[in-house]
Amino acid sequence: MKDFLPVTIEEMKKRGWDQPDFVYVIGDAYVDHSSFGPAIISRVLEAHGYKVGIISQPDFRDPKSVTVLGKPRLGFLVSAGNMVSMVNHYTVNKKRRHNDAYTPGGKAGARPDYATIVYCNLIKRNYKDVPVLIGGIEASLRRLAHYDYWSDKLKRSILLDSGADLLMYGMGEISVVEIADALNSGIPVSEITFVPGTVYKTRDPENVWEGIRLPDFQDLERDKLEYARSFNIQYQNTDFVQAKPLIEKYGEKRYVVQNPPSRPLTTQEMDDIYELPYMNTYHPSYEKEGGVPAISEIRFSLTSNRGCFGGCSFCALTFHEGRIVQTRSHESLIREAKVMTKDPNFKGYIHDVGGPTANFRRPACDKQLEKGVCKNRQCLYPTPCKNMKVDHRDYIALLRKLRAIPGIKKVFVRSGIRFDYMLADRDDAFLKELCLHHVSGQLRVAPEHVTDHVLDLMGKPRSSVYKEFCRRFDRINEKYDLNQFVVPYLISSHPGSDLKDAIALAESVRDMG
Repeated sequence: MKDFLPVTIEEMKKRGWDQPDFVYVIGDAYVDHSSFGPAIISRVLEAHGYKVGIISQPDFRDPKSVTVLGKPRLGFLVSAGNMVSMVNHYTVNKKRRHNDAYTPGGKAGARPDYATIVYCNLIKRNYKDVPVLIGGIEASLRRLAHYDYWSDKLKRSILLDSGADLLMYGMGEISVVEIADALNSGIPVSEITFVPGTVYKTRDPENVWEGIRLPDFQDLERDKLEYARSFNIQYQNTDFVQAKPLIEKYGEKRYVVQNPPSRPLTTQEMDDIYELPYMNTYHPSYEKEGGVPAISEIRFSLTSNRGCFGGCSFCALTFHEGRIVQTRSHESLIREAKVMTKDPNFKGYIHDVGGPTANFRRPACDKQLEKGVCKNRQCLYPTPCKNMKVDHRDYIALLRKLRAIPGIKKVFVRSGIRFDYMLADRDDAFLKELCLHHVSGQLRVAPEHVTDHVLDLMGKPRSSVYKEFCRRFDRINEKYDLNQFVVPYLISSHPGSDLKDAIALAESVRDMG
């Protein structure tokens, strides 16, 4: 049956369930759309024969709020949602935000601070013997010792502070099924130490094959440089081919072990995952509150890829999705677009066709899938690698096919465009195609800063590269009499920038008008 997954006991009974296999506790409203991580994970488990119930935004003041679907047969899944709960709640100045796009009616306050930890503690108070598995961006980026901006402290692995039994990092589709199958076969959660893309606790790391010892947590607390060294080792072990297990010690006899990441998805696997029977909207119970605002921008967007070889210093993508780009097939994206055209709310406009970086439609070079990514070399910084394959033909062909579908008036590209990758192409075919057909008056790109000193710290191309891109963009628009503009994303106060850099950035923004 194509329907939302059960959120009540009554809905479970309609499906003939006495007990769910998994209960998924999430910090967002329940939106069954493939742009929402919990929707993907729950539908993937369903496709493998598991019964999944959803508890969305439980009342964190009430310990019984996580018991509304009863005790799951295999375990609880916990995710803070599509955003880190603290970023969702606070501005960079630590001021409380007044709205939350992932909550019905856009209301703030439906989830707690540090949601993953709070939800796990609620579950453990009620079900001490049920495995608790955490994932999502909040858990993924806090899988080992990490600096917490909000408290200005170094914190332990979230696996320890949450009391969860196992952590899944990265995108999770492969690892969650392997864990589910292991639990279903009777393996205790404490013995599930072999799944790629997971982090587990142990008191004896001697059996970790080829494990790399990170600095102990006490050393990280004592010396910031040790933390930088530790993170550098972690950054160099985000590749599924070359990565080794990482071991971090806490106190006398407590260790957290990070297994190497899951392998990238194949194109067929990506197609299968994005064509699962999503309802493509929020749960109908939210209608009376005005729906869930976060659906509006992505409802008529297409996810065409994953991963990013951009490698910007400030970006979480390498640490979460990895540097190897994975793509969906043209046929899968066309099928999804055709379904969109039948939606009564569709007005003929696809808002985006992309992902972390829209114009990446293949791995950076041929060796990455066999030998992994380079540990001490970036693909685009300081200049594009000579081994990088720069080719926009596949993306151009995809966009042309999509805009030829009956009922589609315009296909926009609104996710990130790497302009340095675009300039490395031999001709301006893609830039021309973009200007003529896929810009909605303004093209947003991310030079991030204007001074080369800060750009070097960011791992971004120098300002001359951005200026050259703007010249080419303006030349094409002038040639075809198009009134379109580049709008830059910029970051102030990046680590290492000084007052001189801040003044240069302010003056540049002023001069842009």
